[in-house]
Amino acid sequence: MNIDTATEESQTTDTDQTAETATVTTSGESVEETRDAWTDYRVAGTPIMSAEDLNVYYGDDHALKDISMEIPEKSVTALIGPSGCGKSTYLRCLNRMNDRIKAARVEGSVEFDGQNIYQPGTNLVELRKRVGMVFQEPNPFPKSIRDNIAYGPRKHGEINRGLVARMLGRDEKDKEDELVERCLRQAALWDEVKDRLDDNALGLSGGQQQRLCIARALATDPEVLLMDEPASALDPIATSKIEDLIEELAEDYTVVVVTHNMQQAARISDQTAVFLTGGELVEYDDTEKIFENPESQRVEDYITGKFG
Repeated sequence: MNIDTATEESQTTDTDQTAETATVTTSGESVEETRDAWTDYRVAGTPIMSAEDLNVYYGDDHALKDISMEIPEKSVTALIGPSGCGKSTYLRCLNRMNDRIKAARVEGSVEFDGQNIYQPGTNLVELRKRVGMVFQEPNPFPKSIRDNIAYGPRKHGEINRGLVARMLGRDEKDKEDELVERCLRQAALWDEVKDRLDDNALGLSGGQQQRLCIARALATDPEVLLMDEPASALDPIATSKIEDLIEELAEDYTVVVVTHNMQQAARISDQTAVFLTGGELVEYDDTEKIFENPESQRVEDYITGKFG
């Protein structure tokens, strides 16, 4: 974690918060006891996803500690905090992407649509179809724009294409064309690429590639879209388009986004979770409350730039 050591003087001396300090934090961060009430944010209705006592270890490193939080449906939840605080680790827990890391061990539960996704026998292909992910760096396939969108539905057998399908009279080109257009329109990219759908996707600009990756994720008809710093590698104009897109997507999808840009979190999210030193969830509440009147001194220090 990169912490500004010049801000050690910001450490609080509030005795009612430091009398039973849970952990000694990195230099520059206020020392205080985290209170359960600060993270006990209960959503209206039934949450689409919820974590309970979630812990993640990378070997001997305890990367995420006792995380319990609910994610409301069809809204934007922002995860913020300094580098190395566990927010991306938490995001990857929501569709079990940490399973791909040999050293990772996950304890606790994550429920999606009422089912614990960490129970034995979970179909990970189906899970990742319903809980899609967009990564920090755009990663389009070295295929045409059309094929990037159609890849998932073809792979899952939702669209029949190819020589055999044509011979059997089951070719679904019209269905594929409709899907490609719908997803590109949802990703605010259709008007820019509609005349070059057969061009290689690697020829698009960085911002266009990232919107293509979002369109590709939407093609499998997910319910939740996870985004790990989706605009961090983009210029301001492309970033603005991604932010507008996220707000539009939240009308139909549940979006969970990791961002280092606090202004971005304030602009686009409905609720914000703040992770700080040692994989600890310190505060979780409505975004306006987090940014205007946080309960935690550490959260206030982070938001006002005293460390991080």
